[in-house]
Amino acid sequence: MSPIERELRTQLAATYRIIHHYGWDELIWTHSTVRIPGPDHHFLINPYGYRFDEVTASNLVKVDPDGTIIGDQDQEINPAGFVIHSAIHMMRPDVQCIVHTHTTAGMAIAAVADGLLPISMYALGYHGQVSYHDFEGPSIDMEERARLGKNLGHNNVLILRNHGLLTCGETVAQAFVRMFRLERACQVQLAAQATGSKLNIPPQQICEISAERSDAFLSTKGGDGYSRRPNPEFDALVRLMDKIDPSYRD
Repeated sequence: MSPIERELRTQLAATYRIIHHYGWDELIWTHSTVRIPGPDHHFLINPYGYRFDEVTASNLVKVDPDGTIIGDQDQEINPAGFVIHSAIHMMRPDVQCIVHTHTTAGMAIAAVADGLLPISMYALGYHGQVSYHDFEGPSIDMEERARLGKNLGHNNVLILRNHGLLTCGETVAQAFVRMFRLERACQVQLAAQATGSKLNIPPQQICEISAERSDAFLSTKGGDGYSRRPNPEFDALVRLMDKIDPSYRD
């Protein structure tokens, strides 16, 4: 195993533990994946049937774009998870990591006709950058992959209508931080709508400025007036996982 693959396995396993820590997991369902650099287009996904707190660097499953498991043939993956993630990994070579969740807030916003509204700091960061994909039933039809990729386009946030949330990133850290901000945006929108009051939407210019500045905050390069290190929130949460239970590194 190359040092790069080992590091990516560790980062992805940490992501599963962080999702579990926040209560964003749903039994054994939903997936986060990471593409391994190289000509084979392999990516890593969680083993089918495992809780997120059981995922480790070593038990992540390596698959190719056809869903063939590379290595231990006793391992198993969820076909629906493969369809969604392989669609994006195949069509977006710039995407290294994909995070997908079925949280209550995310699924609720996915069920709202208006989708995500620009009413909070987090939501404004995604102004004009959210794609939508209509629900087609459980994602086990390989033909859906083309539609998923087309609907995502060049954006890094996809709301799967009547389903859940999905974010992409050039790194594991970036994909996770995008999901954290998206989840918070959904939570805030539900809370605001529950008041029954008129929602305040800032002027178009402010929406655009907010999205532009949020892009700088999420940069993988760092040094954009945010931090010398890119996406430091993820590093902070990895340290928390090491404190709680470092077995994800195994």
